[in-house]
Amino acid sequence: MTAFWSVWITVITLGSIAGCCWLLYICTKNNTGVEEGKSMGHEFDGIEELNNPLPKWWSYMFVLTIVFALGYLAFYPGLGNWQGLFGWKSAEKDIKSIAEGQERIAAYHGDVANQYQNEVAHADARFGEVFKALAYDSDGSYKAIEDLALDPEAIKVGERLYLQNCSQCHGSTGRGGKGFPNLTDGDWLYGGTGEQIKATLMYGRAGQMPGWEAVLGDDGIEQMTDYVLSLSGRKVNDVNAAKGEAQFAMCAACHGADGKGNQALGAPNLTNGIWLYGGSRKAIEETLRYGRNGVMPAWEDILGEDKIHLISAYVYQLSR
Repeated sequence: MTAFWSVWITVITLGSIAGCCWLLYICTKNNTGVEEGKSMGHEFDGIEELNNPLPKWWSYMFVLTIVFALGYLAFYPGLGNWQGLFGWKSAEKDIKSIAEGQERIAAYHGDVANQYQNEVAHADARFGEVFKALAYDSDGSYKAIEDLALDPEAIKVGERLYLQNCSQCHGSTGRGGKGFPNLTDGDWLYGGTGEQIKATLMYGRAGQMPGWEAVLGDDGIEQMTDYVLSLSGRKVNDVNAAKGEAQFAMCAACHGADGKGNQALGAPNLTNGIWLYGGSRKAIEETLRYGRNGVMPAWEDILGEDKIHLISAYVYQLSR
């Protein structure tokens, strides 16, 4: 951080605390000209305002909060470039990738405490055998995900892992949201078998729907929208839909001539009325005009295969 921003942050922070001290001091003084406990001369709806001082407990809590803030800023980083009396620092504040973080951790020699990695290592040591016991067969191979989905204990653990790592995008019930697939409806862009779901979790997915505005123009986008809507039984302008159908060959390469999609490419089925980015006319026009580029991150390096196997079983049974 440059010296300017360091001074700026320090002045703003300490100035705010000083302002709180001044405000508390002013509020503890009786500057009203009215004796404490007497009426201020204001009454509303039968309630009379009295000149009462601040509650002592509240004032003491305010003072303790200020003291705590000053103590924290003295011992830990927070005031610009000040490192704090304890010399604590975030070990990963400048790391931009998992690989870079792992390299940094491997290079440590006890001089920097990495609390998060220590907690992860402790959790893996404690629960790793639990995951293995649930995920593996007696011969040392992974249980089939379809069979694992029938194990209540495995599903319970898989659900917890899902809630910790997947619910931020797909929702706590797996019903997704705009741009995030619903995992409960049986519609799978890349396939819904156990192994296909696991592959999605392990290696991630990158959707690439190009924008067609430059190719189709405004009229072409409108006509293609009518045709796409007609594929799922919606009422449209038949003349426009016919013109859109004549140009659908550019879309059929991914979505198929019948519009039922292609799981090998992650191309959605356009005939079932399930829309990842919304099924309104406006939303479909926007998709055709500008394209979509959704990304599902890969979790192999973050969670490991044992955890992913259990999550896969949980996700598999959500739509069944």
